[in-house]
Amino acid sequence: MEIKSIQKIGGICAILEGLIYIVAFIIYGGVFVYPGTGATAAEEFNFLSNNYMTLSILNFTSYVLFGILLAVVVVAIHERLKKNAPNVSKLAFIFGVIWVGLVMASGMISNIGLHTIIGSADPEEAMQIWSSVSIVTEGLGGGNEIVGGLWVLLISCISLQEKLFSKPLIFLGMLVGIAGILTVYPLDIFTEIFGSTQIIWFVWIGAVMIRKPEVPVKN
Repeated sequence: MEIKSIQKIGGICAILEGLIYIVAFIIYGGVFVYPGTGATAAEEFNFLSNNYMTLSILNFTSYVLFGILLAVVVVAIHERLKKNAPNVSKLAFIFGVIWVGLVMASGMISNIGLHTIIGSADPEEAMQIWSSVSIVTEGLGGGNEIVGGLWVLLISCISLQEKLFSKPLIFLGMLVGIAGILTVYPLDIFTEIFGSTQIIWFVWIGAVMIRKPEVPVKN
């Protein structure tokens, strides 16, 4: 496949990534109202049971489909960077591939865990299992974005040195990357900054890859 075609396909996938983020934010943050602090195990279990199908589809879209599209974006950006910075771009590519695996694993584990607890007759036991599943998925990628942050930050650093994207896009990428790395601290603000700024970054970089599929090579 020609490099221009890879760039355009990667750009489309990047924009779709941003749209998936937006849909997830709207549904998880505005449509669904998860039982708050003080809710009983039965109330939490009923919420998961009543919304089982919708939650399963959301998990698949937000994690598994997101990961598939992300794999294409990772390859496309690597193709764009490798001629100008072969060694550092390989490192960025490795972090990108790892992030793809972590994101997809998070979604698959979450859906399997959800399916498992729905068949339970004991809400208390079911929610104990769900708590363990949530810890695993959050640790893999739901609440820890270090790997994704490193990927974006490395891309931005290479792009700044080689002048491969505009400076505003590069600096936005650096903000995204730093916010992702800072999610090592258990503060929701860093996760929120990472997610919200990455929506803009994905859409922006996707648009650039579609409009300018030619890869500039440094002499």
